[in-house]
Amino acid sequence: MAQFSHINANFARSKRHGMTDNRIFQDKSAVFYTLGCKLNFAETSTLGKQLKEAGVRTVRKGERADICVINTCSVTEVADRKCRQAIHRLVKNHPGAFVVVTGCYAQLSPERIAGIGGVDLVVGAEQKGRIMELIDEGLAKRDAAGKILATPMKEIRTFAPSCSRGDRTRYFLKVQDGCDYFCTYCTIPYARGRSRNGSIASLVEQARQVAAEGGKEIVITGVNIGDFGKTTGESFFDLVKALDAVEGIQRYRISSIEPNLLTDEIIDYVARSRAFMPHFHIPLQSGCDEVLRLMHRRYDTALFADRIAHIKRVMPDAFIGVDVIVGTRGETETYFDTTHRFLDGLDITQLHVFSYSERPGTQALKIDHVVMPEEKHRRSQLLLELSDAKTQAFYARHIGGEATVLLEHPKPGQPFHGFTDNYVRVEVADAPSHMDNQLVRVRLGDFNEDKTALRAEMIN
Repeated sequence: MAQFSHINANFARSKRHGMTDNRIFQDKSAVFYTLGCKLNFAETSTLGKQLKEAGVRTVRKGERADICVINTCSVTEVADRKCRQAIHRLVKNHPGAFVVVTGCYAQLSPERIAGIGGVDLVVGAEQKGRIMELIDEGLAKRDAAGKILATPMKEIRTFAPSCSRGDRTRYFLKVQDGCDYFCTYCTIPYARGRSRNGSIASLVEQARQVAAEGGKEIVITGVNIGDFGKTTGESFFDLVKALDAVEGIQRYRISSIEPNLLTDEIIDYVARSRAFMPHFHIPLQSGCDEVLRLMHRRYDTALFADRIAHIKRVMPDAFIGVDVIVGTRGETETYFDTTHRFLDGLDITQLHVFSYSERPGTQALKIDHVVMPEEKHRRSQLLLELSDAKTQAFYARHIGGEATVLLEHPKPGQPFHGFTDNYVRVEVADAPSHMDNQLVRVRLGDFNEDKTALRAEMIN
C-alpha cells in the first residue's frame, strides 16, 4: 500500500500552476463514479471533459481503465459507506489504474480513504480546481509516495468553476460553493468550506458558451446559491437578471435556494422573466419551529409558508419541491406530527425526504432525544405517501392541457421524455429520433403505467 504524505497549501505555488503535459494522457482510458448531489455530477462531468480534451477516452465495457476518478458524498453514514464500497470495487475491477478520490468524503476523511489499498491520490475541496495537474503529476511519478491534498476548512478559498452537460440534455452551471450556515446536523461547511462564488461576468460567459454549443436549458447549482456574492460583492438577484439576458438559453432552473434568501424580488422576477422557469426547490428540513431552532435554521414556518404563498400568488402552476429531514435528534413524535400537518397544508408539489444520519463533529450530537431507526422509517414512509399524493394531484391538474417540453435523449427502446416549463415529466412516444434537445409543443394525456409521467402527443 502506498504511503501517503500531507501536502500543504504552498504545494500549489511550487508547481506550474494549471499546466499539464497532455502527452502523458494520450491513449489512456478513464472511468468515473459519482455519488451525491447535482453539483458533484457537474464537477465530475467538467473533469471528464477536460480529460477528453487532453486525449483520454471513456473506458469501454469490459476494459481495464488507466485512470479511476471517484467523486464522493458524505451527507450520511450510508453515503460514506457507499463511497468506500465504490473505491474498493473500482480498485478491484481496474488493477493498476491511477485512482483519484475527491469530493466531500475525501475532504472530511482523507486519512481513511488513503488507507484503502490502490488509492493513489486524495483531493480535497481547495485543490479540486487543480485536479488535472495533480493527475498529470501522479501519472508521471507512479513510483512516488501517494499524496493527500486536503487543506483545513478555514483555508478553503478557491472557487473551481464548472459548467457541463455530461450525458444529459440540461447543462449544470456551478455559480457558488461552500456554506456559512453551520446547521447543527450538517457537515457541508467542513467538507466544502465557506461560501464563495464566481463573478457574474464569468458565469454569463459560461452561459454564452452553452448557447454556442446548442444548449437550451441550464440548471443553476451550488451549495447555498442564494448566498451568492460573498467573494465578489454581487447578488444572486443580479446574477439571475444577467443570465436571463443571455441569448440562446431558453430555460433556467434554480436548483435549490434557502427560504430566507428567496426574496420577493427574485420570485416576482421569475414570474415575469424570459427564461426562468416556474420551478423552485426550497429546503424546509422541518415543519416544526422547535426543531428548526434545534437545527439552527435561519427561518421559521411562518416565513416558509409566506414564501410558498407568494410563489403561488404570482405563479399558480409553479412546481415546488421541498426538502425534509425526519428523525433528527430532538424530533419527538409530537414535533413530527406538527411537521406532517404543516406540510399537508402547504400548496407544494413534491417532498424530498431524508432520514437523519448522525455526523461526527456536528453540534446535533449534543441534543437529547434520539429517534430509533424503525421510527425514522415510519416517518419517512408517511411523508413519502404525502409527497406521492401531492405530486399526482399536481400532474392530474395538467391532463388535457398543452405545454412546451424540452425532449431528452431516450434510453434504447424507450419513448422520448422531457419536462414542461413547470417540471411535469412527460413521455412523448411519437417524437422522431432527431428531436433530442428540441423544444416541442405537446398535448398532455393521462398518467403512464407507473404514474411517474404524463403521456403526451406532439402538436403539429
